[in-house]
Amino acid sequence: MRFDVVTLFPAIFDGYLTQSLLHKAIVRGLVDIQRHDLRDWAEQVPHHKVDDKPFGGGPGMLIQVEPTVTCVRDVDATGETPARKILLTPQGKRFDQRVAEDLATSERILLLCGRYEGFDQRVQDILEPEEISVGDYVLNGGEVAAMTIIDAVVRLLPGVLGDENSSRDDSFSRGNRLLEFPQYTRPREFEGHTVPDVLLSGDHAAIAAWRAEQTQIRTQDRRSDLLDEN
Repeated sequence: MRFDVVTLFPAIFDGYLTQSLLHKAIVRGLVDIQRHDLRDWAEQVPHHKVDDKPFGGGPGMLIQVEPTVTCVRDVDATGETPARKILLTPQGKRFDQRVAEDLATSERILLLCGRYEGFDQRVQDILEPEEISVGDYVLNGGEVAAMTIIDAVVRLLPGVLGDENSSRDDSFSRGNRLLEFPQYTRPREFEGHTVPDVLLSGDHAAIAAWRAEQTQIRTQDRRSDLLDEN
């Protein structure tokens, strides 16, 4: 899978792309992540300005339509297949595991990271991207949201995780929209807290039943709304 990230701050991704499972997936050729500095498409030099004050007044600055549309079209043309275009905005549909699973079926995704007060409305009108929000709050820019989407999608790709069952058992994953059961590892006892005996019994049927029960209990306690969806 290929990701194209259009951003004003490509260096934000430097550390993120060189760590952990994502870095291993890149090295192994399972995923390709390209960053594109929107300022490279600015006509105003030497400052490469891509923002301006909004018509009608108001606080802040808007990212201009011309460099954005030109950039997205140029980037899109560099691939063998057209990219699925996503604009990261608090006004978009809520990102969740269902959306991640849907995106994981794509060959190529272009993530458009906003800044300041967002984009000139004509960016949406002309490019018609999907609009996605990672939550009901406002970030300084779309870069962190882009990392969130990349992280959630990449781990669903075949070969990325060491154990393919890992993503299937996660909270919200595929047919399971409930919260994951509690898990334990060594030591068996710590500060008076012990591992449930059933997990040490070797009885796989009993362990499975306990985990299913704990999933229901945890979901009821923390996210009872999910029970209505299943």
